[in-house]
Amino acid sequence: MIDRLDRELNATQTALNLRAYRQELLASNIANADTPHYKAKDVDFKSAFANALSGRNQGVTLATTAPGHLPGTGTGRFESQAKYRTEYQGAVDGNTVNIDVERGAFTENAVQMEALLTFMRGQFKDMQTAIVGQ
Repeated sequence: MIDRLDRELNATQTALNLRAYRQELLASNIANADTPHYKAKDVDFKSAFANALSGRNQGVTLATTAPGHLPGTGTGRFESQAKYRTEYQGAVDGNTVNIDVERGAFTENAVQMEALLTFMRGQFKDMQTAIVGQ
């Protein structure tokens, strides 16, 4: 029964985790809007989500090349999907953050996260109704 519950929630959980990671990236971009030579990053949600569901996105693991090396934990699950954002207008200091684009993407992503949470609440409510039998 637990396996079935995991399968039902896997896609929604993966989408929510990816949205949370994207929110972190966008917040970092906004926070570094005035940092010289900072390059804005973002995630293509559609391709990253497809890769995560197909199992192709397991993150980057570090290899130990000598017996004395400690095993590395690697990067996060979605870090390999982060790409540098296309520069809209060059800045003298080399910063590629466009604050208007970042704020818009941040707001859109927040709305998408709220929609996912509402959907998850509905899934839990449906499962609870099925378990209770009413």
